[in-house]
Amino acid sequence: MTGGSAPPRLSVVVPALDEAAGIAATLERLAPLRAAGHEVVVVDGGSRDDTSALAAPLADRVLAAPRGRASQMNAGAAVATGEVLLFLHADTRLPDRADRLVLDGLAAGGRAWGRFDVRIEGGHPLLRLVGWLMNRRSRWTGIATGDQAMFVRRDAFDAAGGFPPLALMEDVALSARLKRISPPLCIAERAVTSGRRWASQGVVRTILLMWWLRLRYFLGASPERLARAYRRSASVE
Repeated sequence: MTGGSAPPRLSVVVPALDEAAGIAATLERLAPLRAAGHEVVVVDGGSRDDTSALAAPLADRVLAAPRGRASQMNAGAAVATGEVLLFLHADTRLPDRADRLVLDGLAAGGRAWGRFDVRIEGGHPLLRLVGWLMNRRSRWTGIATGDQAMFVRRDAFDAAGGFPPLALMEDVALSARLKRISPPLCIAERAVTSGRRWASQGVVRTILLMWWLRLRYFLGASPERLARAYRRSASVE
């Protein structure tokens, strides 16, 4: 930094839908970032519970957007004021000093975007393996997923056109665009994401489902069709 200019500011964008049970805890963990001068924006996708009301005192802004992570995250990015945007799922928590890891890492490596390694929280022994495989695959392919708390410089996000308006795989699609701008910064410190989806649908079943969906996406299947398949699978008890 030169000339006494202000340090880069981070905007954390949290898409949420019916997260009343956990949104306060998620945002309370972001309080140190707000205290350091960074920004938290929550984007509600039409919750039928008290998500927005619970988020309001713990965020800089809470707004509404059409349901869907791509729509919600783009809406949050549109009002965010930070030079770097970090997209955080409502059931995921960042490692300590996440702001410095992101801002210093991007500056040191000359990268435009990146993500954290991830650990999936839960008691099933396969979850540790799933997280390890996600991290290895991400390093190999240069593709990040939303569970890994993607972050990107504002100018690169705008140049990439934001999240494509897809019903599923919007994170994969944006990663592919951002790879044309720079390789990702892969931060080894782990974001911790809830294993609730895996627990509710079965770990092995969820692994197979996500691999199948991802394969079909790369083979050209419509994200809308894949989203319908995902919702049907999630509704099966």
